[in-house]
Amino acid sequence: MEILRSKWVAMAASIWIQCTSGGSYTFGIYSAVLKSTQSYDQSTLDTVSVFKDIGANAGVFSGLLYTYVTSNRRRGRGGDSGGPWVVLAIGAIQCFAGYFLMWASVTGIIRKPPVALMCLFMFIAAQSQTFFNTANVVSAVENFADYGGTAVGIMKGFLGLSGAILIQLYETLCGGDPASFILLLAVTPTVLSLLAMPLVRIYETSTADDKKHLNGLSAVSLVIAAYLMIVIIVKNTFGLSSVANVVTLVCLVLLLALPLLIATRARRDRMEKTALPDKSPLITSPKAATSVNQSSVSDSQVEAGLSENLNLLQAMKSLSFWLLFLAMICGMGSGLSTINNIRQIGESLRYSSVEINSLVSLWSIWNFLGRFGAGYASDAMLHKKGWPRPWLMAATLGTMTIGHLIIASGFQGNLYVGSVIVGVCYGSQWSLMPTITSELFGVRHMGTIFNTISIASPIGSYIFSVRLIGYIYDKTASGEGNKCFGSHCFRLSFVIMASVAFFGFLVAIVLFFRTKTLYRQILVKRLHRR
Repeated sequence: MEILRSKWVAMAASIWIQCTSGGSYTFGIYSAVLKSTQSYDQSTLDTVSVFKDIGANAGVFSGLLYTYVTSNRRRGRGGDSGGPWVVLAIGAIQCFAGYFLMWASVTGIIRKPPVALMCLFMFIAAQSQTFFNTANVVSAVENFADYGGTAVGIMKGFLGLSGAILIQLYETLCGGDPASFILLLAVTPTVLSLLAMPLVRIYETSTADDKKHLNGLSAVSLVIAAYLMIVIIVKNTFGLSSVANVVTLVCLVLLLALPLLIATRARRDRMEKTALPDKSPLITSPKAATSVNQSSVSDSQVEAGLSENLNLLQAMKSLSFWLLFLAMICGMGSGLSTINNIRQIGESLRYSSVEINSLVSLWSIWNFLGRFGAGYASDAMLHKKGWPRPWLMAATLGTMTIGHLIIASGFQGNLYVGSVIVGVCYGSQWSLMPTITSELFGVRHMGTIFNTISIASPIGSYIFSVRLIGYIYDKTASGEGNKCFGSHCFRLSFVIMASVAFFGFLVAIVLFFRTKTLYRQILVKRLHRR
């Protein structure tokens, strides 16, 4: 139907897929049943968890596939491209296969697999997230090239909220059975993505109303985040009956239908202005894009950041690529290590189980605010002040330094304050990094490049969680169960991570000065088109 063929409907469809694609964020719900049914010790369970982190962040193949299936449009054949649906379809197959096999193992339908095979199941299930994320994020950047930061912020924001949304489904539909939740993770994202993927397309048009309707989607995302935060706090504080859980879930589904209302309104405005000629975004228009001979890009051009649509190998010749990668190890790695250890930190500081559960649940909200807020703010700063996006990246890494120091301090209530700061700053990196990638290296190979840089997250998590926090905690722990109580248990670890975040701040400052000229050119070109 023609009414469904618009970039706004594509945006709404991508939002719905993102809302259920973050199954890797809910590992804590079913990790206990996985451990008990498979007779794992904690070390083995942690090994399986590592493959979850690798699968959810190592998305190079999804980026390469996206580039391949959308190449016809970029060769100047015109029209819109249905290519992203291929990436989404493969993601759906992986999601169902990985989680279904885990569910079958947990429920005894199949014999207990070897640990290596279970790691493979987990990797496949988590890898689906990169396929969903690549198709939705890159197509959003291409459809809204002038406001890529806001578009990425919305996509990444809903991915951050997906953990909280899936947990609402679990509490309402699964009756507290973690094994059933694994089956829900296999079915829900798969069915939703298969239904919505025909709508996710790339369009070559841009209008003056883009910002207005993106602001509408931004407002909807904030409303949904606020609603989830209220529901989480009420549930953890007072508890809700099964009927109340159903009511809250129905209200959530109605709120998630609002992006389609925005899409309908955008199409109506578009129809009212059909007499006005469209403007083609610089990045997605073959005529406007700078012609680059991919085989003859000089190293000096790459270092200057003046070449568009570089492939992965060409981008890796650039110092800017490695500055961005190093900054992400510092920011994403230390942030992910914080949430991975937040339960143990809370226990060491004598927080109650209810308080710790609230902190874990609310992390998805802070993560969302960082992802959405950084994308929106970076667009505003670039368009109104001319400030390059790496400036905001540096600011959030500097603020994360303060958050780590607050957690290290151990004062009463420190974890509430510290988790908010670190959560927001951690989420902001996931919004800023893909947008900066598209602007430094072009959109043609964006999926491959930003997924490669995303590997910084599990690398940093391994270094800081296992080699730093785990090592120091084990050295400090004593008594029954080798547990540690007191602020000293994690103080040194978080002081070191604060130093790491500050180093990331310095790296981002260097990237900021290196890209000032490039961002000045980007801003001039965008103003010229208007």
